[in-house]
Amino acid sequence: MYIRNNPLEEIKYFFKERSLLSRLILINILVFIFVNILNLFLWLFQAASSQSMMGISFALYWFAVPADLNELVLKPWTLFTYMFLQENFFHLLFNMVMLYFGGRIFTEYLNNRKLLSVYIWGGLFGGLLYIISYNIFPVFHEAVSYSVALGSSASVLAIMIAIATYVPEYYITLIFIGRVRLKHLAIFFVIIDLLSIQGGNAGGHIAHIGGALWGFVYIWMIKNGNAMKWFNFKIPKFFTYKKPRKSYSNKDYVNNRPVSDEEYNRERAKKQKEIDLILDKISKSGYDSLTKKEKELLFKSSNK
Repeated sequence: MYIRNNPLEEIKYFFKERSLLSRLILINILVFIFVNILNLFLWLFQAASSQSMMGISFALYWFAVPADLNELVLKPWTLFTYMFLQENFFHLLFNMVMLYFGGRIFTEYLNNRKLLSVYIWGGLFGGLLYIISYNIFPVFHEAVSYSVALGSSASVLAIMIAIATYVPEYYITLIFIGRVRLKHLAIFFVIIDLLSIQGGNAGGHIAHIGGALWGFVYIWMIKNGNAMKWFNFKIPKFFTYKKPRKSYSNKDYVNNRPVSDEEYNRERAKKQKEIDLILDKISKSGYDSLTKKEKELLFKSSNK
């Protein structure tokens, strides 16, 4: 019988494994801490006027993406930085929980490079759709001069829609609801964002739709034979760095010898069979049913 690990141990192991997903979450957390400490110091020394910053903090003004094209020309980096910027703690918590669960399912089937590409391009497309919409539709004209967008929601939704497009029949278990297919959850998210545009935070909901659209298109192109190599980012060393292994004496390798092609293929087929059994177990019982050893094997396989 599989015994669940302590939640704190799971979190500790998650960040210790140094996966790309854990690094993305860590970056969002560190940016949130940095921005709030910066805002605190600016407030204490009265270094910035909230009125001149259009009612938002100094840090958000410089890192959130503006709808005004004149402002965007002066701050082009905001189209990238906004996707790592959260408004408050609960905004951060919700987005990181969604990123964690969506990212774990994503990396069960697709590699880390695709995860990074969907996150970054999903955020960029979400930001661009927000900017274009606010400069095209008359209803937003009065808000263009002071509207800004921030948050990783567009990137997170891009990942959720991407994996839902890739494995639409995948089941997840939701509290109070039960088992739900990923495709139904994805449709629900998109419909909610569409219906919420007329309410508050129209720019945020538009950005979400832009991210979702990218996630769908990216996987649709892959399924139709397009590798999408032009849209894949090279993973920075920060995401892949691991502590160097300890050195051992030559006596530990006395029995090492070159393997033949037959032996190599046999070992490779054995490992692939183990991965297939793990994936089959996930599809039937969910990711939480895996043992610690199975999780480690799946993680090592996804990073190759």
